[in-house]
Amino acid sequence: MKRRRVGSDTEWERRVGYSRAVRVGAGGDGDRVLVAGTTATDDEGAPLVDADAAEQTRVALATVREALEEAGSGIEDVVRTRLFVTDIDAWQAVGDAHGEVFGDVRPASTMVEVDGLVDPGLVVEIEAEAVVGSGATTE
Repeated sequence: MKRRRVGSDTEWERRVGYSRAVRVGAGGDGDRVLVAGTTATDDEGAPLVDADAAEQTRVALATVREALEEAGSGIEDVVRTRLFVTDIDAWQAVGDAHGEVFGDVRPASTMVEVDGLVDPGLVVEIEAEAVVGSGATTE
């Protein structure tokens, strides 16, 4: 199985030992792209926006999009997302922002409430899985 890592060169990736995304599969570059938990943070790990759940969702998904594109995929190929929120009462704002990005792609998605994220100013973290080329047709 081949593995291609996509990184953002933050200190956290080296320190913690993870990649922003990994593309894997049996042949060539592989057809699966797994994007690590992504938050609305800068390269130093500080929140880019206040505790607005919808805006943090949009910023995190923009980072997810960049990672997918660097791996040779795109939003249209996403088949699964996982959303971790610190306040489940924000589900609608988070869900609406998710829907703005994914529209008719409509990946399988899970949203769960967690006690906290790596920084108290963060209220949303998102993981994504894509299958390259799966966005060609949707039903």
